[in-house]
Parts: sequence; C-alpha cells; structure tokens
Amino acid sequence: MTAPEISFEFFPPQSLEASFRLWDTVQTLAPLGPRFVSVTYGAGGTTRELTREAVATLHKSSGLNVAAHLTCVRASKDETLAIADSFAEAGVTDLVALRGDPPKGEGRFQPHPGGFANSVELIEALSETGKFTIRVGAYPDIHPEAPSAAADVDWLKAKLDAGADEALTQFFFEAETFFRFRDACEKAGIDKPITPGILPIENWNGARNFARRCGAHIPDWVERAFEKAVRDDREDLLATAICTELCSDLIEGGVDKLHFYTLNRPELTRDVCHALGVVPKVELQNVA
Repeated sequence: MTAPEISFEFFPPQSLEASFRLWDTVQTLAPLGPRFVSVTYGAGGTTRELTREAVATLHKSSGLNVAAHLTCVRASKDETLAIADSFAEAGVTDLVALRGDPPKGEGRFQPHPGGFANSVELIEALSETGKFTIRVGAYPDIHPEAPSAAADVDWLKAKLDAGADEALTQFFFEAETFFRFRDACEKAGIDKPITPGILPIENWNGARNFARRCGAHIPDWVERAFEKAVRDDREDLLATAICTELCSDLIEGGVDKLHFYTLNRPELTRDVCHALGVVPKVELQNVA
C-alpha cells in the first residue's frame, strides 16, 4: 500500500494552555510532511482574529504550508476581502473558503447586509484576485440544510466552477460513503480533487455529538463498538483500529490524499499516519 499524502486541520488557541497544546500538536505532526495545514474559524466567526494570529505565526515560524479558513459570517464583502488580502500580504495564499456556521442562538445563516450571500459568491470574488489556492467543503452525507444528496453535489460543482481548486469533505465513518459521493461527483462532471476528511475519534461522546450536528451518519456497528469499548476502557485502541481501517479502505479504493481533523490532539492522528506508512520526513523549525 502506497502511503498517502496528508494534511491536518488545527483550531486557533483561545487561551495560554490552548496555545501550548497547538504548538505541541504542530511539533508532533509537522515531521510527517503534510502538504498543508489549515486553521479554522469558530462558529459565527468568533475566532477570526485568533485564526489570523495563529496562521501568521505558523506560516512564519514552522515552515509549513498554512491554509487559513475564511467565512462569510458577520462581515461585509470589503471586510472579508481585506482579511484575505492580509493573509496574502503575510505570505499565506491558501484559503479554505466556507459559508460558515451562524453564531450560537441565531438559527439559520443570515448574510451580512453588505456581505457575501453564500460560499459561491465568496469563491468567485477570491478567484478573481488571482492570489489564492482555494479549497472548499464537501458533504458525503447530506448537509443538514440540503434538500437531497444530489443538491449537495450540485452545490459542490457550483463552488468548484466558481474557481475553487479542491474539496475537503466532512468526516464520515465508512469508506463506501465516500465512494458513493465520489461516483456521484464524477457523474455530475466534477473533475477537481476531492480529499476525504478523517476524524480520529479521541472522545466518542464528543464525536457522536459532532456527527449529529453536521449530519454525518453514524452506523449502528460503530455506535455499538464504541459503547462496548468505553465500558472496557479500550476506546483509544478501538479508535485507532477503526480510523486506520477506514483510511486503508480509502487508499485501496484509489484515494491518495487524506485530510485529518486533529482537534489539536495529535497522538491518535500520528499513530494512524504511522500505520499507513507515513513516517517522519522533516525536522520542524523552531516554533516560538
């Protein structure tokens, strides 16, 4: 089995303790030679400034190719594009362009009066600048706001046609979920890369709640296996086995790139990567 290319998603730190956790995560995973790492926004754009700071610091001090998340939430078009320009001026030209989740308590997404109405509008504007490599989200399971799986595929095609270069999927639990989605995308004429998003399950209760919020289907066998593993205090062992098997199945099905949602907890992600044949390649520059 050929080792895949990998990438990682990080959260921006919101406290001193979280800053140390982020740097520890970077130190642990950077030697694996990711093709890029991304830094998220919080719901409702709540970590916008923290994201900018984390992206700038990682880009400057780690030697990694850093992608910044950018959303449409709570900002005008000029403000959003100014943020994008500030990333470019700092040398960060990879963006993950998303509509973004509404702030807590606000229900459905409501565009800013002078802002982008959706991710397609954002992507078109970013693409017109000619400055960025643009990645977007994709949903192998139906997005909670989508009327159908076909609508998700159509919307992804619209984002890619608007100028995006690659899609990163929401996480899922079975390789067949991704393969069905990939086949549907190919049938719709999508020919740009679609990279599976992988969530190593550090905490089953947290992962289950996350899956329910984002519409990721939880197979019954996964639910039963984790309930038993938690009782037997073997949750980490099961999580490593399930994640490694999922990734192996994807690779056997022709996938050559994987994107890991690390939750700033790197050990399980590192162990899975090692099991897939991804070994340390580089020494991390000093991070301070």
